[in-house]
Amino acid sequence: MVQSPQSPTSGGETVQVVLRCRPLSQKERDEGYPSIVNISEKDGTVGLNNPKAAAGDIPKQFAFDSVYGERSTQRDIYDETFRPLVDSVLQGYNGTILAYGQTGTGKTFTMEGIRDKPGLRGVIPNAFSHIFDYVSKTTHLQYLVRASYLEIYQEEIRDLLSKDQFRKLELREHSEMGVYVQDLSSYICKAEIDMENIMTIGNKNRSVG
Repeated sequence: MVQSPQSPTSGGETVQVVLRCRPLSQKERDEGYPSIVNISEKDGTVGLNNPKAAAGDIPKQFAFDSVYGERSTQRDIYDETFRPLVDSVLQGYNGTILAYGQTGTGKTFTMEGIRDKPGLRGVIPNAFSHIFDYVSKTTHLQYLVRASYLEIYQEEIRDLLSKDQFRKLELREHSEMGVYVQDLSSYICKAEIDMENIMTIGNKNRSVG
């Protein structure tokens, strides 16, 4: 799900739902599971065929803002769906990208990918490159880039960059700042590698299970 940082006068949808279908895994193919998903990227629709359905039953059909089939690339998804969002954030609007799905559906691959292989880099490292490329080419403004990394697990908030990983943080609301996490650490990043290092540290502290 993408929350687009539209300006109040833009008239566009502020929330977009985007679906990506991964290919069958090798294990699924070896065990003979059929593919029951029909993707129409042009129409933004997904059809589900029930192998046990009676003859003449109409497949269930769902519509989304965008859909991507199993042959979609990391770069295509970023450029078409997420690049406009990050561009708007660089213009001063808030934006959110939420990856949702059960275990094994490809969320981590889509969001992180394989960082040392350009064609397989996910949304997050592509956004890092996008941000600092923009900043380096901007001459009339100065940007200060800060990064934080938190986890919400079993309804508790943890700062994944904190030395004290047992400390639970609190969600607060301020009349000017809006909603924020009290005492969440924040680090200045001067280059893409700084953000990648922060993500690496935070990933090591994430909960498993």
